[in-house]
Amino acid sequence: MQMPDGIPAEIDLSRPSAARVYDYFLGGAHNFEIDRQLAEQIASMTPNLAATMRAGREFLRRAVRVLLDAGIDQFLDIGSGIPTVGNVHEVAQTANPKARVVYVDIDPVAVAHSRELLAGNDLTGVIQADLRDPERILTEARKLGLLDFDRPLGILLAGVVHFVPDADRPGDILATLRAAAAPGSHLVISHSTYEDQPQEMLDAQRLSARTDTEITLRSWAEITGYFGDWTILEPGVVHMELWRPDSPSDVDANPERFGAFGGVARYDQPAG
Repeated sequence: MQMPDGIPAEIDLSRPSAARVYDYFLGGAHNFEIDRQLAEQIASMTPNLAATMRAGREFLRRAVRVLLDAGIDQFLDIGSGIPTVGNVHEVAQTANPKARVVYVDIDPVAVAHSRELLAGNDLTGVIQADLRDPERILTEARKLGLLDFDRPLGILLAGVVHFVPDADRPGDILATLRAAAAPGSHLVISHSTYEDQPQEMLDAQRLSARTDTEITLRSWAEITGYFGDWTILEPGVVHMELWRPDSPSDVDANPERFGAFGGVARYDQPAG
């Protein structure tokens, strides 16, 4: 893979990146040999992991379409990774050519690739920032001028909150993001879980410690709590494939095998 411009010299490319491993599992081309080696090691322990990654991307696509149907035309995608292979702006701008998307990721290599891939698309922007610093994300997003926080916004947290350890108070982070949103905004979360998982899946998740972003598996109750007092849309917080599938035939016989819950919530106008 050709190195994109804008990567800081101090970045250690001998260490795998969660964003690039994810890109590899999705069939993307923006990853290095070190990422592919870790991906293959994980896949050898959990052969369905690539399918799990794709299930997460399909959940996100379906959620974005639901938000578009609800009138949302601007999206803040935090933990976006590399926007390739079924990305948010393609889904959104196919339905609404005026839709705006701001991508946020911590990985400088993913950010550099994103800026390269999105060059010329004036309705998208890219921010390098850490989910653990939501105030900075909000400040930088406002500076870009693409999003209007006085209007309904789609906040997308697909497969990213599980990279925030409990010590960094993910509940407070989510509360900060929700507080910045206008009524009518929607929040999308998918998050890995230990519930209903075989031991080999839990062992494979521990390999994430080899990247800079170790995964913290959480319960259904913890994940549901991240929506705060927003109204959770039907069918609730469920195994990802069970969230509004396009067809009953799209649902795996054992949807829990994908190891993650997903849900969408709406911020209703407060009474009074």
